[in-house]
Amino acid sequence: MVDMHELAKWARKHRKMIVFAEGLGGTGRLVFDFRNPMDPMSELMMMMFAFAAQVEGQSIKDRVTGAQAAMRKMPLRWRGGGQPAYGYLPAPMPAEHGGVGWTLVPDPEAVTVIERIIAALVAGLAPLTIARMLNADGVLSPSAHWAAYRTRTKNGGAEPEETNRPKRKPARWRDKTIVKMLTSPAIMGWKMHRGNPVRDDQGAPVMAAEKGILTREEFDQVGALLAPKPVAERSPVRKDSGALLLRVIHCDGCEGRMYLNKGYYQCSSYKYGANCPAPSTVRADWVEQYVNGEFLRLVGPVQITRVTEIPGYDPQPEIDATVAEMEEHDEQKGRRKSKAGMAAWQKRADALETRLAELEAREKTEPRREVLSTGRTYGDDWNSADTMARRTMLVEAGARLMVKRGTRGGWRKLDLRRVEFTITGDLDPAIEENVTVADEVATENNPDHAPTPGAKAHRNLTPQALATAA
Repeated sequence: MVDMHELAKWARKHRKMIVFAEGLGGTGRLVFDFRNPMDPMSELMMMMFAFAAQVEGQSIKDRVTGAQAAMRKMPLRWRGGGQPAYGYLPAPMPAEHGGVGWTLVPDPEAVTVIERIIAALVAGLAPLTIARMLNADGVLSPSAHWAAYRTRTKNGGAEPEETNRPKRKPARWRDKTIVKMLTSPAIMGWKMHRGNPVRDDQGAPVMAAEKGILTREEFDQVGALLAPKPVAERSPVRKDSGALLLRVIHCDGCEGRMYLNKGYYQCSSYKYGANCPAPSTVRADWVEQYVNGEFLRLVGPVQITRVTEIPGYDPQPEIDATVAEMEEHDEQKGRRKSKAGMAAWQKRADALETRLAELEAREKTEPRREVLSTGRTYGDDWNSADTMARRTMLVEAGARLMVKRGTRGGWRKLDLRRVEFTITGDLDPAIEENVTVADEVATENNPDHAPTPGAKAHRNLTPQALATAA
């Protein structure tokens, strides 16, 4: 009515005629003549029609809003008219559930993509890396996937005809898209409204699909994979960042790190104001070749395993989410002025309380770890890795090379008495087993060199001892 009133003022001021090409109910055209400023009937009739249209528009809005609110409470009923959560597609309601309206069913193509994303997360990839991988493989993003589905259904499954209109560039996968998709309860088949789960009178979530893509346990496991991890302090970028033994090689005199400089690893304690009693320097190619052989001897045959953390089931995350929803609902209590409004508020409050009592009664399943073999050995990865990847393997394995100060004498090769290579960490048991087997083989071949009874196998075997064992 406000807009039509402004239009009438303009027409009366400029003495114009307003012609509507089609009247009410599809009848003939309507003409309002504002050329005679003394005749108010045109303005009166136009305002009456505007009033009727405004009332009807509000009535339609109320009916649609009420229908959508009612359908939100109906289990498995999809309201339609919008894009469902990625992984689901609308389908006719099955006859066993009434056969009226629409529901959601898992989309096989999208479910395959979701499984691929979760597998990549389990393998340790970050959401940004996964997004780039999906974009490189041409996988459609959620919005592009939905647009392609709408185009197929509109054309009866046929490919759309080519037109001269410029095509819009489809949206691409982003790390935020992956995190939002996998952390929304909608992926479990829950109905959502304004970011919160829709709940029934007992406080349980109302399902939009008969079967969700993820169970609650799987949803919590994926959430644990996506939980923010503490940011470790980054090591400073150095000019010798391509050195194989950076953070591995140390000076025996001061136990400080040694750094690569013009083909030599040197003790750099003097640069930091420390006084090393016996600073050491050693040729880089000698010690790198030595560490390469020692690492492959000790760790090369060890099978690489992948540890998967299974969080189990903990009702606490859903309890926390329900409590937050209840606190938000409690803040609205003071806004209720009518008895009907208070009754509706109390009904939802009772439903949330019932749901909390049910969740608190559920048992917690303790997390566990599963160790799976990858079918590869450390030697396989070492031989196919570059320098930086090898250095990462050394650091993660807990490798440490101590170098003593050299003596005069013009050595033309590495003096093994100067170096001590050790590996401490999770690989200890596997290394101990490998060295024990090597000692047993050496004893069988040469009984005179059998180890002392009760002595443990020493992991720092020399290459000569290894040759004897072989």
